[in-house]
Amino acid sequence: MATFILTIDWTDQGIRSVRDAPKRSQAAKELAKKVGVEIKEVYLTSGEHDILVMAEAPLGDHITKFALALGSLGNVRTCTSRAWPEPEWTKLISELP
Repeated sequence: MATFILTIDWTDQGIRSVRDAPKRSQAAKELAKKVGVEIKEVYLTSGEHDILVMAEAPLGDHITKFALALGSLGNVRTCTSRAWPEPEWTKLISELP
């Protein structure tokens, strides 16, 4: 399974109903399962972004479907990055020509 990091920001609509965020988070986890994504961790963050999500999926297509479906609800905007744990990225570097 590949690891992905999603940085999430509330839209105006999402922040106006921030009290519903725990319910929306649970609904997002259920949505993720439907498209083949496993949510590992969810953090409320300070700074540039509002929420950080650590997720795993077999392919980037799965995480893209999740991010598009989540964003289409209008409460958040997402930015997704592929992440490699240290053992994987050190192996990648060791295989450079």
